[in-house]
Amino acid sequence: MATFDLKLAGGTVHTPGGPVRADVAVRGGKIVAIGASGDAGRTIDCTGLDILPGVIDTQVHFREPGLEHKEDLATGSVAAVMGGVTAVFEMPNTKPNTDSAAAIADKLARAKGRMWCDHAFYVGATNHNARDLAELERLPGTAGVKIFMGASTGDLLVSEDARLAEVLASGRRRVAIHAEDEERMNARAGERVEGDPATHPVWRDDESAMLATRRILALARAARRRVHVLHVTTPAELELLAQHKDIASCEVTPQHLTLAGEEAYPRLGTLAQMNPPIRSGAHRDGLWHWLNQGVPDVIGSDHAPHTLEEKAKPYPASPSGMPGVQTLLPLLLDHAAAGRLTLQRVIDLTSAGAQRIFGIAGKGRIAVGYDADFTVVDLKKRWTIDTQWLASRCGWSPFTGMTLTGKPIGTIIRGGVAMWEDSLGDAPAGEPVRFESVDFG
Repeated sequence: MATFDLKLAGGTVHTPGGPVRADVAVRGGKIVAIGASGDAGRTIDCTGLDILPGVIDTQVHFREPGLEHKEDLATGSVAAVMGGVTAVFEMPNTKPNTDSAAAIADKLARAKGRMWCDHAFYVGATNHNARDLAELERLPGTAGVKIFMGASTGDLLVSEDARLAEVLASGRRRVAIHAEDEERMNARAGERVEGDPATHPVWRDDESAMLATRRILALARAARRRVHVLHVTTPAELELLAQHKDIASCEVTPQHLTLAGEEAYPRLGTLAQMNPPIRSGAHRDGLWHWLNQGVPDVIGSDHAPHTLEEKAKPYPASPSGMPGVQTLLPLLLDHAAAGRLTLQRVIDLTSAGAQRIFGIAGKGRIAVGYDADFTVVDLKKRWTIDTQWLASRCGWSPFTGMTLTGKPIGTIIRGGVAMWEDSLGDAPAGEPVRFESVDFG
């Protein structure tokens, strides 16, 4: 009789103490031994491969319900596991919005038996549900509260300080923030030039981001509430956020670390359009400076797909957003291969950091007793992103044609093989992510 359900044999395992050559054994969905000996129901040869903690993408938009022509929970989660991602936090700007207990329950029901990766759903703050948020943020499978200070439409926009203070006063978990100043962007709408997406960062300028970040930091300190500032695009914001680490964590995206506006807008047109915008090469270099100073806590993809038909509309009628969950880890591995950051830092930004700031239970590291979530990578694999590899329903990526070094080979979630060598596992088996503050206290 087999001692273990699964054994990953012969790989380099990235533990909290550093990399070790060891076999890792799994039983009942948990890691039970590092340096294991004994038989297993299935043994996977990982010789020459690196075994990382399962990658957690804490910002995706999978568009269900209401916008399934762009993406849905099933297709988005396939893209995730194809890119080595084992868990995602999904955003609330669907149709209808995810802003109630019923909406969260609906998403969890839709995910069951359809999502390939583990998952949690944000509840969106509105001008009407602020007093309910303390209860809503504690629902099982809920990643927390998301505030759109700008760039949203309808009821999910909370832009006035008094309303923001009311939202921050209700609840205790860390609140995710889209920080762009709605008033400034409305005043600058005339900066947009029809047909020229390169004017997108002129309209949504540095100051629109900095104003909102300053405001939310002041409000968070007054409310004694922790916040998480999403997709930071300016070095000045990261310098400011470094002074407020007691209350504020933050995220950068692979897109803003990889693309520069001077090259991206002429080449990609509206495919490079997202909120906050792709900015200049100097901005990109500044983000790298602060990344290597340790300021960003996580990297999220802000996977936000639209169809090519929608993107073909002339700017500014074209929608903002681009897919990214499948390319998050490959881009980071390539940056690591080029010496821009270490593999240890990649691990911290994609697993340990998310566990630390969001209080995820049982994930984020390779250690006995933790969920058997692994992202297996070939650090030396040289390959080119092509449309055939992409799994998102939208069918495109701004990084198509890019040649990278480092590729996800396997995605293992709670001991189940969700992807191996570009092939999906037997069936979707994603489950809700558990949180210490929700499930245990």
